[in-house]
Amino acid sequence: MRSSRRRWFQRALQYANRSLRWLIPGIGVKRWVAVILLGTVFLALGFAVLILDVYRTAPETWWLPVLSILSLRFLDRPLRALIFGSIGIGLVILGIVKLNRTLLRPFLAPGRDVIDTVSDYRRRERGPRIVVIGGGTGLSALLRGIKEYTRNVTAIVTVADDGGSSGKLRKNIGILPPGDIRNCLTALSSDEEMLTQIFQYRFGENYGLSGHSLGNLLISALTDITGSFEDAVAETGRVLAVQGQVLPSTLHNVSLVADVRLPDKDVEVRIKGESQIPKIGGKIKRLWIEPGNPAAFPPTIQALLNADLIIIGPGSLYTSLVANLLVPDLVEALRVSRAYKFYVCNVATQAGETDDFTVEDHVEVLDRHIGAHIFDLVVCNQKIEAAPPNGVQWVAVNPLRESGYPIYQADLLDEKNPIRHDSAKLAKTIMDLYYERTGPLSNREDSSTL
Repeated sequence: MRSSRRRWFQRALQYANRSLRWLIPGIGVKRWVAVILLGTVFLALGFAVLILDVYRTAPETWWLPVLSILSLRFLDRPLRALIFGSIGIGLVILGIVKLNRTLLRPFLAPGRDVIDTVSDYRRRERGPRIVVIGGGTGLSALLRGIKEYTRNVTAIVTVADDGGSSGKLRKNIGILPPGDIRNCLTALSSDEEMLTQIFQYRFGENYGLSGHSLGNLLISALTDITGSFEDAVAETGRVLAVQGQVLPSTLHNVSLVADVRLPDKDVEVRIKGESQIPKIGGKIKRLWIEPGNPAAFPPTIQALLNADLIIIGPGSLYTSLVANLLVPDLVEALRVSRAYKFYVCNVATQAGETDDFTVEDHVEVLDRHIGAHIFDLVVCNQKIEAAPPNGVQWVAVNPLRESGYPIYQADLLDEKNPIRHDSAKLAKTIMDLYYERTGPLSNREDSSTL
């Protein structure tokens, strides 16, 4: 009994100590608290004048005339109550506004108003829980647009990358490849200006850092400091003020392996390594990961099961999307989740992976790995330019084939980089389609009807 009282007393002291820290000079809080208290006094005085008349029973003293003047005794009682109440309300409102501005000033973006900042934050905080599975620049583009609608975003990325800076760190240090995770973190950052540019900065070979990006090096250092890759990613997200979270599909060190049929020969070769598969230029016949059957990252499964909307794509069909979907537990969670499921098809084909592919070809590959009839909708680009750059082809709908899913087409092209999705267009299209299905007149059964 005595020990419980002692603990209660210690907690009370700690709470009082934390509360008294608000009175530290220089933080600009005490003055506005005093204004609020003064306003409360005026409000109380207004109510007192309205319901009481202390002067009739008060004894005659020298200060009574002075008090009579200060309390506006010469005016009617309702008028005096209105004056004191108005002053009190004005002071309370002024104190609250100034106090909020003082507290929020360190978190306000330049040129943003307090009310706009708070309302925007609350709006996105109440946004739907969205999980996006993908990789590369396509996933980053989608995340950059989706974060304007909701803060409840989870990006799931593969850890099979073995090329570039990520591959070197994976080989030399033994950590999971941070490249796709870094791109997603910067896309979800609240400040995509200078901080994310620094995070994406890539050192040249002359610096002796083998072309590593600063973000990859930071995640590698935090992995060593925190002792785990997932903690390093979480800490990096806090540094970048990420609106959401980025999760690996698995924490196992997996490699991507493919059987590829060569374009000019009737022979198949086995290629190991995510970065090597597209270089062969053949048709991918089979894809798997080694070691097989890796356990999914538990928070990834939880995010899928709790999602309101799951988006697969955009991203490299085999080396980003299918690479994630080769984790069995992840696919099972995807199938049993009651979330709406959209597939966002790439705008253009990718050399070495999806040459000559149509929208239906992309869907067929996904169906082979996750099973048919899983998507509620396929979203693809409708605007076709005269000639795609860099020798790639536009991914279009084949009117002679059935995909088995409803297909929604819209102008999703980025005007500055036509083979990529425009972040704002894509996000708005997806959110409009989602809200169309979750409105009061829609239900889960007819959600696939356009």
